[in-house]
Amino acid sequence: MDGDGWAYCDRGHRHWGVYGASGLLAVHHDTSGTPHVLTQERAAWSHHGGTWGLPGGALDSHENAVAGALREAWEEAALTGDGLRVQGIYVDDHGGWSFTTVIAEADRLLDAAPANSESVDLRWLTPEQLAARNLHPGFAETWPVISRALGSLTVVLDVANIVGARAEHGWWRDRAGAAGKLVAEVSALAVGGLRAVPGDLPALERWFPRFTMVVEGVARAVSPRPGASVIAAPGSGDDAIVRAVQAVPTWERVLVVTADRGLRERVTALGALVTGPRWLLSQL
Repeated sequence: MDGDGWAYCDRGHRHWGVYGASGLLAVHHDTSGTPHVLTQERAAWSHHGGTWGLPGGALDSHENAVAGALREAWEEAALTGDGLRVQGIYVDDHGGWSFTTVIAEADRLLDAAPANSESVDLRWLTPEQLAARNLHPGFAETWPVISRALGSLTVVLDVANIVGARAEHGWWRDRAGAAGKLVAEVSALAVGGLRAVPGDLPALERWFPRFTMVVEGVARAVSPRPGASVIAAPGSGDDAIVRAVQAVPTWERVLVVTADRGLRERVTALGALVTGPRWLLSQL
């Protein structure tokens, strides 16, 4: 591993990881909506030993933050990555050195156990239980921000409205083709993630939401793509969007993309955020 070694940031602090470091924040919400975060008690001999934080460590020169966090989770907690979906990335930039927290939704309380000498214990803890622990200084500093991003984000798209707002030449003659093009573009966006999100959502380096695209009329035959599910509305597209919002668990955030004033009022009454098509189109 060529990333092992000490580095100094612009604040004058010493950090482990020549090329920076990353860690995995795995979170599972129980049926009541309470989040449980997988945390690690660090071995006494390690940097900030005896504190609680996240499985993580130095990045190699060839690794991105997600790959590094998942590798460290395997090496320290015996997590394979199965049952995890990355939902966001937060970068704590110290100037010349950074730690990236990879926030991943866990579909259950995954089995985890110390897999090397760096971990003493691994436990799923609620935010209240975390508050009573002696936290790793870096984790304690970033927790107020990343704790606001524990719930994943679902983006529901009013496809007909977005295609109309785009107003590409001839789109009205091939509505299905225009909708299919948008599905393909959103699928690509799902891979790269969102840099900018509206409203009071936490400012992450990247959000990786679930995209739900509601189509109607002649566009109902459009097929889904990886990262972009499709709901073919049997009747009113607006009604299908409202049902899609209602289907999202209460602890998750929902963002509806539409310029339709009546629909915006209906979904905001359900607690959803709303934004116009221009926000989406600017990121494609």
